[in-house]
Amino acid sequence: MNDATLCPACGASNACSLADPRTATQACWCYGVSIDASVLAALPPALRNKACLCPRCAQVLDQLPPDEPACASTDS
Repeated sequence: MNDATLCPACGASNACSLADPRTATQACWCYGVSIDASVLAALPPALRNKACLCPRCAQVLDQLPPDEPACASTDS
């Protein structure tokens, strides 16, 4: 998976503002949260540093403001 707009762990939208040209000048939601190093370490090395995790996979939902997107399903 090489799409920077998708979570490398689950494949759902990662809501990364930097990956979307329309919002690339805005800070990503991940700038305002603390992601546990063990969550990142659990990713296979080939998937690290390629795209943001979604908030659900990053295990930071409780750190986000209520209006932040969590994860949009890729299922239709």
